[in-house]
Amino acid sequence: MKPTEVLKGEHKIILVALAGAEKQAKAIESTGKIDGEKTERILDFFRNFTDRCHHSKEEKHLFVALQQRGFRPDVGPIAVMLAEHQHGRNRLKAVADALPKASTGDRTALRQVKENLIAYVKLLKEHIIKEDNVLFAMAEKALTSGDQTALSEAFEKAEANEIGEGVHEKYHKIAHELAAG
Repeated sequence: MKPTEVLKGEHKIILVALAGAEKQAKAIESTGKIDGEKTERILDFFRNFTDRCHHSKEEKHLFVALQQRGFRPDVGPIAVMLAEHQHGRNRLKAVADALPKASTGDRTALRQVKENLIAYVKLLKEHIIKEDNVLFAMAEKALTSGDQTALSEAFEKAEANEIGEGVHEKYHKIAHELAAG
């Protein structure tokens, strides 16, 4: 499987979890209350699977390989993707910061959690479309077969050494649980 196909597969799981985050935001809107435990699970998924696993593969491996093929990190698609990754981290931090007060019913904090979840969902959905339809197509053209092999190996090492065995599967399960309820 090509590295971009691995990343696209991860996007599918992220989209499932985004559906769960969207449901949580709508539940906050309709009830004026928050399920703190579910929101913690949402944060855990996006911090660990989306950012630590998925974005890490892009930032530490794919983007580096693309830079070696002439892509600049300060302008163009890599710069946009990096900025969006950081923007997403900022949204998650805002949710985490507001969560303790939101859990006590603080209306301002509830609104902050809801608005940041909605903004995060929108950001990531648009981000995934850009990567799947633009960046990855560019990568397919720019990367040699040797680059592809090296990236596949780097992704496997990242899974084993940085993420840990079984963690990927754990987050697949969490994504489906979040989307289901």
